[in-house]
Formats: sequence, structure tokens, C-alpha cells
Amino acid sequence: MLWVPAGLALLLVVLPVVGLLVRSDLRRLPSLIVSQSALESLRLSLETAAFSTIGCVVLGVPLAVVLARSPLPGIRVLRAIVLLPLVLPPVVGGLALLYLLGRKGFLGYLLDVTLGVTVPFTTTAVVIAQIFVAMPFLVVSLEGALRNAGDSYEQVGATLGAKPWTVFRRVTLPLLLPALGSGAVLSFARALGEFGATITFAGSLEGVTRTLPLEVYTQAESDIDSAVAVALLMIVVAIVVIAVARPRALEGNAS
Repeated sequence: MLWVPAGLALLLVVLPVVGLLVRSDLRRLPSLIVSQSALESLRLSLETAAFSTIGCVVLGVPLAVVLARSPLPGIRVLRAIVLLPLVLPPVVGGLALLYLLGRKGFLGYLLDVTLGVTVPFTTTAVVIAQIFVAMPFLVVSLEGALRNAGDSYEQVGATLGAKPWTVFRRVTLPLLLPALGSGAVLSFARALGEFGATITFAGSLEGVTRTLPLEVYTQAESDIDSAVAVALLMIVVAIVVIAVARPRALEGNAS
């Protein structure tokens, strides 16, 4: 009985991709994929997604540990705030970032006046927008792993006299490694496909902020064949990322 809904679910994912293949101009496809704008957008997407994933790990690991282990009251409210980007439309997140870090935002104004730094419509803005939308995926993975593992090993380490930083480094981090791999893959994939927050906060400047999703949107307004070709390129990249990295993450979880 499960084969029927499972087959329908698979078709729901596969058929739109087939539709792109049917619509594509196969004769022009190779030249469109290796066009300068497509390759530049691909480079920018991979670089910003890599940096944003690093940012997600650096910021998300401590955050997940705090959410999973902290006994402070109101932690459920804090968790809801952290996971807010999962349910917010990305364009709303982009507007929030713009009015925080833009020249008219209170933090953006301070950066502009004191340091002469302007964040919006830069490559840095792309990375920040990607971290905003992707970090909750990492936090959810890590927090779930910590809750499933319990805190008995950490308590034993503390009982034996280990300092909190030693317990975190020698006990908590090894427990997190399998989930960290899976969460990092999800964060990278989410950052790679980010559109709404990026175009709102960073704009669409070729070579600076125009990632692959923005390139698809830009080309769709003038050359639909180019848009379809870049969309297919993005699908291939996403499949490669998931196919190469995801099984290793699952093997880590199994071990």
C-alpha cells in the first residue's frame, strides 16, 4: 500500500525536473551552461555557500549545545526564535537584515559612521543572508542529536574533574560529529539555493552578489533557454553535493 503514495511523492519531485529537461534547448544547452555569467554565478554560489556553512558551524554548534543543555527558564522561547527563519518567508528575513545592517538600520548606521563599512549589496551580505536562512537546519540536527545522546557522558567527565571546556572538546564534540556532517550538508544545500533574502539584502550584482538562483531569475526575464540551462546546472550541483556528502554523513550516524 505504501508504494502508491511513495510513487506519487517521487513523481512530485522528479516530474518538474523532467519538465525542465523537455523545455531545454539541448543543442544550445552546453554553451549556455558554460557561459561566463553562468560560471561566474556558480563560482560565487559555491564560495558563499562554503563560507556560510563555516559560519553556521562556528555559530550553530555553541547555540545548539546551549539549547539542548541549558536549564534556563524561557529556553523554549529562545528555541522558537532561533528556528524562526525556517518558517519565515526568506524575503522577510532579507528585509529584517536590510533594516538592521543597512545605512538606515541602527547597527548598519554605526558600522558606516565608525568604520566606514557598508554591508548591503556586497558579497558579505550574501554570506550573512545565507547564514540567516541555513543555520537553523544545522541547529535542529545538532540539538536533536544531543537530546538523543543524553548528558550522562558529560556528567561522568565533569565528575572526573574535567573542566567545562575540556568536557565540550573531548566529550560533547565527538558526540556531535555524525550529526554535524549531516547538518552541514543541509546548511550548504540550503545556502546554495537561497534566493529571497539574498536578492532583498544583497541585490543582484553580477560577479558580486548574483548567485545561481539569482542568475536563473535574471535570465528568465530575457532568455528563458538560458534560465532553464542554469536551473539544470543548479540541480546537477545540488545532486552532486547531496550524493557525495550525504551518504558519508549517514555512515557517521550509523556508526
